[in-house]
Amino acid sequence: MSFASEASEDVPPLDFGELFAYFLKQSVPLFDQLGIKRDACDKLVESLCSKRKDFLSASEPSSLRNDNVGDELDLRIASVLQSTGHNYEGGFWSERKAVISDKRHVAIVTTASLPWMTGTAVNPLFRAAYLAKSSKQNVTLVVPWLCKSDQELVYPNSMTFNSPEEQENYMRNWLEERVGFKTDFKISFYPGKFQKERRSIIPAGDTSQFIPSKEADIAILEEPEHLNWYHHGKRWTDKFNHVVGVVHTNYLEYIKREKNGAIQAFFVKHINNLVARAYCHKILRLSGATQDLPKSMICNVHGVNPKFLEVGERIAAERQSGQQSFSKGAYFLGKMVWAKGYRELIDLYAKHKSDLEGFNLDIYGNGEDSHEVQLAARKLNLNLNFHKGRDHADDSLHGYKVFINPSISDVLCTATAEALAMGKFVVCADHPSNDFFRSFPNCLTYKTSEDFVARVKEAMTRDPQPLTPEQRYDLSWEAATQRFMEHSELDKVLSSSSSSNSDCSSSSMEQDGNTGRRMRKSASAPNISDVVDGGLAFAHYCLTGSELFRLSTGAVPGTRDYSKQHSLDLRLLPPQVQNPIYGW
Repeated sequence: MSFASEASEDVPPLDFGELFAYFLKQSVPLFDQLGIKRDACDKLVESLCSKRKDFLSASEPSSLRNDNVGDELDLRIASVLQSTGHNYEGGFWSERKAVISDKRHVAIVTTASLPWMTGTAVNPLFRAAYLAKSSKQNVTLVVPWLCKSDQELVYPNSMTFNSPEEQENYMRNWLEERVGFKTDFKISFYPGKFQKERRSIIPAGDTSQFIPSKEADIAILEEPEHLNWYHHGKRWTDKFNHVVGVVHTNYLEYIKREKNGAIQAFFVKHINNLVARAYCHKILRLSGATQDLPKSMICNVHGVNPKFLEVGERIAAERQSGQQSFSKGAYFLGKMVWAKGYRELIDLYAKHKSDLEGFNLDIYGNGEDSHEVQLAARKLNLNLNFHKGRDHADDSLHGYKVFINPSISDVLCTATAEALAMGKFVVCADHPSNDFFRSFPNCLTYKTSEDFVARVKEAMTRDPQPLTPEQRYDLSWEAATQRFMEHSELDKVLSSSSSSNSDCSSSSMEQDGNTGRRMRKSASAPNISDVVDGGLAFAHYCLTGSELFRLSTGAVPGTRDYSKQHSLDLRLLPPQVQNPIYGW
């Protein structure tokens, strides 16, 4: 489609200064990556544009004059390109996507699945259920399938599954017991392999190929960094019309605690920036405790299991009728690894052993560091009572009045949200990961170890306030889904028709206040930022195709493609006859 200007014959051609200024303006994301300050680029663009300003004011219609130098340059470029009748159709790194005209489809891709009770297994499952509940879009949850040898290492109580269908039934039953309604979304599996050293699941092969092209409309990548560190396949933003990343984990905090952690964190930080830019249109960070990635904003898009809100309502009703609901003191619940707050907890108790004399804390958790944590507590003779891990919704935990969580490695602690939903006090660190909880009166934060002692004593000597209906709603998955729809811009994407989506996605419009004529800003010009992102994706693709590079950077051996056992379990083509992907 072309946009002819009434004054096209009078539009002067671009000079070198204007072309150079436009190149600089479009290259700002690349300069950011190189550490060049944005202000310096803006001043140079303004200087280059000012040389032509007098000439442009005299020769161009008033509709192309703008007080903002950036907008003025965009309109200047658009006017020249419109006068030629040229229209950019995309290309170079990217391809034109098929317009989806029927019911929109959302694919949620995550890095873990039940029965592994980790945040990236539980929260995407709830997200899929509540997104599908509206029936406005089809939803598919895409989770990793582990071969039986890996299942035995990951899943609790030696639980294993013989087929994906068996695991899907387990996941649905678990979910529907908690949400109270019949779920209506599809569950698909992609091959994954467990990495023992990092206690995480790495995709094997191209994860995007397990979503059919006809359903490749909207993708939600749970942990986009994790999914794409070693991704060797189709670029997500090429295959999907809209790609949203949700950052769950503070990887840099964990990595810094390892040997040579500072050096590792430096490289991981830049790799995360690369994959965020190359593979996502929008990124949501659950809290300020995460890395500040390109295209990102902070928003808590997680809710709590409805069962916890029901417990909170029941306890509030019991207290209103005069019953004693909280018969126990304080507890902590979490996976027993040092990075999950156990180091901070033991240090606090050791430092203020005399101040906390007589105050016993019950701890529930299992994990690789269980023996070391308990040994350290015994050596210091701390009042910490250790118990095996259990579900936070277990009846035995309802009677506790205070939940203590000193962790500063979390991004947004699910257990903290659950404790607040049950009407308990929460004592937690003054840390960006807890910013969302500050507005709740039962959340008591501390900055120093002395503050910690004061907050614990305060919580033990008074009763928590019942949650208001507004506070209960803020913790719910209904509210979390609403926040997600708004801040991911998914509501706009889903509400737009296929025609308006394809028409408006590549350009913006500017209107002449005098004539009412509408003009595309840079509709005919390739976006340099997109070209840079495509270049980064191509470089990443080339590097991740090398097994030597993958192994030297910590990848699980043999994860560029799925294994023979994966092909048998998931009924895929054998890896030796799998068609390799060499390009976009």
